[in-house]
Amino acid sequence: MSLFQNSWELYQPSIPNDLDTEMESMAPCPPFPDPANDFDRNIPRICGVCGDKATGFHFNAMTCEGCKGFFRRSMKRKAMFTCPFNGDCKITKDNRRHCQACRLKRCVDIGMMKEFILTDEEVQRKREMIMKRKEEEALKESLKPKLLEEQQRVIDTLLEAHRKTYDPTYSDFSQFRPPVRGRRITSRSSSIMTQGFSSSEDSLDTFSSSPEPKMFSNLELSDDSDESASMSIDFSHLSMLPHLADLVSYSIQKVIGFAKMIPGFKDLTAEDQIALLKSSAIEVIMLRSNQSFSLEDMSWTCGSNDFKYKISDVTQAGHSLDLLEPLVKFQIGLKKLNLHEEEHVLLMAICILSPDRPGVLDTALVESIQDNLSEILQTYILCRHPPPGNRLLYPKMIQKLADLRSLNEEHSKQYRCLSFLPEHSMQLTPLVLEVFGNEIS
Repeated sequence: MSLFQNSWELYQPSIPNDLDTEMESMAPCPPFPDPANDFDRNIPRICGVCGDKATGFHFNAMTCEGCKGFFRRSMKRKAMFTCPFNGDCKITKDNRRHCQACRLKRCVDIGMMKEFILTDEEVQRKREMIMKRKEEEALKESLKPKLLEEQQRVIDTLLEAHRKTYDPTYSDFSQFRPPVRGRRITSRSSSIMTQGFSSSEDSLDTFSSSPEPKMFSNLELSDDSDESASMSIDFSHLSMLPHLADLVSYSIQKVIGFAKMIPGFKDLTAEDQIALLKSSAIEVIMLRSNQSFSLEDMSWTCGSNDFKYKISDVTQAGHSLDLLEPLVKFQIGLKKLNLHEEEHVLLMAICILSPDRPGVLDTALVESIQDNLSEILQTYILCRHPPPGNRLLYPKMIQKLADLRSLNEEHSKQYRCLSFLPEHSMQLTPLVLEVFGNEIS
């Protein structure tokens, strides 16, 4: 039973009811000042006619619904009222129906104007406009992309999978062979070290749960963990190799744990699952490490300073700037996309479920799972990622997957050079050797 397989086994806007409120705004506007512009919204709204609670500006004055309707009816009928008293009645909420003449006079006195009243034709036109707007808004709402319940369940499952396999405290890092930072190695007068990228390192990163696997055999995935590789030999020029080998091995386990919880992944044969994981592991590790990457100093900070990784640390694990420079550029670009956690986990799942990985047999099934994840990601971006950040976000994310393929290829090339020498290969863990391929014959 192989260690790789052992690890595997373990793991809508309201429209006012009264059309007149809307209609008034359509009436011809004479050249009078608009009192609404000078109205202090903090002052209680009181009807200027009767003192009742006002509902807004109607026909150029602040009034209640009752006085608004009274003025409109009176003007349309061209009513002529006579006061039965002395023509100077005080209009209140309780007595406003007692004297129509003084009520109408009060309406005019506070600035209500018949020019603001719509004709019957204008009322009908306004009514049709309101209905048309409501229909357009309903259509627009119906055409707006929405996450289906099933799609939301997939996102929730991926979020849970990620949180179960990612420890933001990086507490397990203390179980690795300790980092030993020797003198700095420069493999070419790098632009990164001398330009702005100056500290940044390690891909592989983070994620929680158990230590390291031990013992392999064929391809069956289990849970046992332990660290391996000898510490008795001191390779000063590759002093960080033991620690980073443990970190990568640990991260591979977390990728396996995450992949097993991707909806549809377990429907694949064990052979296809293993082929996908072996090909995508380093890419997913690079994706996940973006959470600990800092744009401030271009480093991966995983807890204490002991676990703050810079480019110089990775050069001391045998990697050159041919890998590290594009890796840091990738991390910067990905960080600047400001992905939501939901988008991040979907991107990792899409990365794993790539039908063009070598050794995959049922490419059609893998492609259908990936297509579903891609559709969910696009829908999520449309529904939940506000502008301007959502502009071209999906193609930018897919471009990151293409960038990862190039990084994967360069990593494989450098890994082969590193593992060719037994004194270096023996520092690696069995899980790393199996996933990335043991070049020692």
